[in-house]
Formats: sequence, structure tokens, C-alpha cells
Amino acid sequence: MLITLPIYPEEVKENNGKGKLHLWLTDNTHIVDIGPVPGNDDAAASSLLYKSAKSGNKNKDELIALYEKKKDGKGTSSGMVSVRLTAELERVKEVLATWKEVDVRVSKLCTNSVDPEGASTVTACSTNFNITEGLVGFLSGNFFGTTWRNEYLGVNATINKGTEEATAAVTAATEASDGVTFRGAWAEWPVGKQGENQLYHFANYNFTLVATVSIDGEPDIPIPLMGVKMNDDDEGKRANLWTCHTRKKEVGIAMRWKADEGGEQSQLGGGQKSTCGDFVTERHPGHRVRRW
Repeated sequence: MLITLPIYPEEVKENNGKGKLHLWLTDNTHIVDIGPVPGNDDAAASSLLYKSAKSGNKNKDELIALYEKKKDGKGTSSGMVSVRLTAELERVKEVLATWKEVDVRVSKLCTNSVDPEGASTVTACSTNFNITEGLVGFLSGNFFGTTWRNEYLGVNATINKGTEEATAAVTAATEASDGVTFRGAWAEWPVGKQGENQLYHFANYNFTLVATVSIDGEPDIPIPLMGVKMNDDDEGKRANLWTCHTRKKEVGIAMRWKADEGGEQSQLGGGQKSTCGDFVTERHPGHRVRRW
């Protein structure tokens, strides 16, 4: 589905508060900003006209944006404007092809997985679960500079270096599907910081984050792996996953959240407070899986 929506500057200055009309592509799961509609007009109402290659003598697709200019300060309208979106239509086709290619690649991630005995029958790699259904973003080994690129071309993650004393290095693993290696650095996926046009609106109320994490060695102290923080100034609204040690001196995973009244607390699934030692540990060849 193609839609047109304006993007407004973050800081609306005097006499410079015009919105720029952009073309967006979505399949109700992914959404990508194709780019601005050519022209420098402040658009009011807008529509898209599409003609397929099968309907016409030119034997090619055509996409046209039709919009109304906003009234000027005197209350007069500048009329209607039509813009042919030839380059934008080609970009749409490229994005659709990329979505399809990434779906195929992600589906193959479970090809060599082995389900541990007693594991849940509905997991990200079980035969009765479609791993790409509802998958809006995928971060793997595609990064450049401080940008960790979303394979589905949506919201990218930002790589932040650690302190000067830390070895702030981020390197690609052996293969793109192996992700990236962090040494003294960290990444932020700003799914709730897109301003007026929220690409991932569902992040405000419900989402699932799946990650594969390999730790080089056994840490002596708990270290943070990942966390979720609300996009406001309330530091109490956050949850983090940390490494911890079981009573058998095995490295496990524990969740900590900042309670409203302050102070860190540990939590297991279902709201049960506990310690790392109460986790169920399962082993299978080459790696360990821990579940609630």
C-alpha cells in the first residue's frame, strides 16, 4: 500500500513551518519512507494515481501524486499540482524485492537449529511457527559507521561508543548472518523516536524482541545484555537483561526492572521474584539455552 504523509521539521520556526510531503510504502507489517514528493510546496490534501503496465499503450507503470497547495497568508489557494513519481516507483519495487529477499534469508536461520528435549513446541524455530510473520525489523551484520542498518529498511539502530578507556570496537562477524561483535560499545534501536510519524506505533503497548547473544568467556560480574526504556524522562520505566551466576557457577540470564518506588529488583517469568539460580538450564550441542 502506498500513502502520502507530510513530515514537519522538529523545530517549527517562524514562517518556516511547512510540511514536506513524503511517499510511504507499507504492507501493514513493514513501513518505509520512500522519499519526498518532488517540489517545495506545503501540501494540504493529497492523492495517488497509479496505472499498471497492462493498462495503456506505453507498456510501463506510472505513479502520479496529486495534491492541493495550502492557502497562503491571504487565504487564497494556489490550486492543484500533479507530479510524476517515476524514480520513486522504481524505489518502491526495490524495497518490495528487499522485503521478499530478507524474508527468505530469515526463514533459513532455523534450518540447522536443534530443539532441546522438553522445550516448548511453539518457539521461534518450531515447525508450527512462522518466524517472519509480524517481523517488522531485523538487525544482523549490516552496519556502516554508527548506523546498524535494519535489513527491512525501517528504523535503523545507532551504535554508541563506550568510554575512552574502553575498547569501543564494533566488528562484523564471519558472515553477515552472524551479526556484529561489540567490545566496549553498545547500540540503541530508537523504535519510539520517529516524531510525528511513528513507524513502529505498536512499541507503545506491545512487542516481542528476539535476540541471539554469544558471550566471549564467562564474566566475573553481572553485565547488561539488553534493555527496554520508555521514551520519557521517567527512569523508573525500564527493564534490563543481565548475566548472572547460578549456584552451580554457570552463567545464566536474569531480568531486572526499576521499580516505581526505586531500587533494582530481579524477576523471573510470570512476575515471580527469584535469583539466577532458579532458572531452568538446558544444554544442546554448541550452545546453551535457558528458558523461564
